Amino acid sequence: MGEIKNFAKFYALLKNIPDANADMKEQLVSQYTNGRTESLREMSKREYYKMCADMEAVTGINAERKKERSIVLHLMQNLGINTADWPTVDNFTMHPRIAGKPFRRLSPDELRQLERKLRKIERKGGLKAKGPMIKTKVLYVPLTDSKNEHIN
Repeated sequence: MGEIKNFAKFYALLKNIPDANADMKEQLVSQYTNGRTESLREMSKREYYKMCADMEAVTGINAERKKERSIVLHLMQNLGINTADWPTVDNFTMHPRIAGKPFRRLSPDELRQLERKLRKIERKGGLKAKGPMIKTKVLYVPLTDSKNEHIN
């Protein structure tokens, strides 16, 4: 039996289930272990992951996250970020002024905030290319003949 030590995902999902009560945890665990136990600690990894997947389907969190991720990736693509390269996407979202964490760790709420930021960037003209600013200077050299007279 595999051991699971962090049950944060379960409790986060339980919080999002409508009409959840105090006995729901024990009922869910008992249901997914076929009555073997009511303790999360005694569940196998397979039982735990199956239960969490079903809870995600009930709460609609995965569908919401998928929709938000799709919108954000499309906006990033419009700004010229290569969304086929995940390290590039993560590097962009890890910037403190963008999201401050890797793309895969963004919650639906954080994705909505990022969507607003990207739309604002898009309205203001997009991302600016960084690099040294090269200023061109024009040098005027008058053409003169040997007598110091201007040639036309």
